[in-house]
Amino acid sequence: MTLHIDSLFIGGEWIPPTSSHRINVISASTEEHIGSVPEAREADVDAAVAAARGAFDDPSGWSQWSAGQRADALDSLADQLEARAEEMARRVSAQNGMPIAIARQLEAGFPVAVIRYYAGVVRTASFEESHPHLLGGTTTVRREPLGVVAAIAPWNFPQTLASFKYAPALAAGCTVVLKPSPETVLDAALFAEAVAASSVPAGVINIVPGGREVGAYLIAHPHIDKVAFTGSTAAGRQIAETCGRLLRPVTLELGGKSAAIVLDDAELDLATIGEKLFGATLLNNGQTCFLGTRILAPRSRYHEVVGVFEALASSLTVGDALDEATQIGPMASERQRERVEGYIAKGLGDGARLVTGGHRPAALDTGWFVEPTVFADVDNSHAIAQEEIFGPVLSVIPYTDVDDAIAIANATDYGLGGTVWTADHDRGMDVARRVRTGTIGINTYLPDPSSPFGGVKDSGIGRELGPDALTNFQAVKSIYA
Repeated sequence: MTLHIDSLFIGGEWIPPTSSHRINVISASTEEHIGSVPEAREADVDAAVAAARGAFDDPSGWSQWSAGQRADALDSLADQLEARAEEMARRVSAQNGMPIAIARQLEAGFPVAVIRYYAGVVRTASFEESHPHLLGGTTTVRREPLGVVAAIAPWNFPQTLASFKYAPALAAGCTVVLKPSPETVLDAALFAEAVAASSVPAGVINIVPGGREVGAYLIAHPHIDKVAFTGSTAAGRQIAETCGRLLRPVTLELGGKSAAIVLDDAELDLATIGEKLFGATLLNNGQTCFLGTRILAPRSRYHEVVGVFEALASSLTVGDALDEATQIGPMASERQRERVEGYIAKGLGDGARLVTGGHRPAALDTGWFVEPTVFADVDNSHAIAQEEIFGPVLSVIPYTDVDDAIAIANATDYGLGGTVWTADHDRGMDVARRVRTGTIGINTYLPDPSSPFGGVKDSGIGRELGPDALTNFQAVKSIYA
């Protein structure tokens, strides 16, 4: 079925675009044309920002609603998304190649959990408190919504990572202009339908599909008060420069090259840990920013660890993202497959040993597929160990002792995720504390909506999720009396 959307969702209505430009969507699995939407231009962004500005500035508008009223509206939006869960999962999978079983859990389920979490937070949050002024009198500290938020989501987890931005923003009382990636716009149209059917007022959420030029115009728009972005480190630097010049608050969740540290006492039976190991290293076809794609293995068990990851990668079912049996789908685009294949060539050129994979699956002559790939004998200085590949490619790196493992784990420009694999929880906690990263798991990795998520170094600025994320969308005011 081919979906053709003819209007843009701005100001709570479906309105005609200001130009005839369209974004055409190609299935990652079949290379077939599966839909199109209007491409927003500058005039459309102006209209979206104006609608968000009006909804925020209205004396009886969203920013003035009580916390309870906003929470009820958020729950209404979650209800509408739940009603569209299966269709949402299918649209995401068809576009970016995410296996449908994963899309149901993450793209259909996780945003609902995030929205309901912030509905709960805002019902109990304190937005104003008073304390004695040190020089006499009283000071009242208020937390007020910042204003209009530009939320820019990537293609790999389009719905989940959008919710990381709009859910706390809406809970805080902000309004939103959301720009989805041009690779994933059909799911954004379905999200707009859910917004329209919910009790979220007109103008509070507006959607402008477009590419980099539209994003750059939105970020620098004079009536935007805050930018929240997930994407590449290179794009994040450009956005940071713009926001720095404008003195505009910005949250950046960027790339990663995380380490999965296998300690010498780790349980390596795939029947026991296989599912969690897969989720921490190869989830969503390797197109996940936090994955532990650098496998750090003790020299005493190096060949065993290499064998475990060879067995894991070679056992995975590669196929059409909409096939229920698929564990590894295609890359999101032909360009992304070329990028991944380029890194595989670099790995071979640097002298790494190809253990398994490294090619296009022989049985799949359409779709942008790459076999799950494992390299051994990798040095941490190699390009495949230092640069974000964003595909199903793992590098197994040897270490001598725990101090050496931690040094290797920290010898990267990134610091977003990571894991420690061990039979001793306390030992795992000790190692986790020493790794320079924003998040890390012990024998598993799964972001928690109630806890901060984000990175250090080139992995970004600020945190999403958890109660602290509300502060990203609030201005603090002190009133002296």
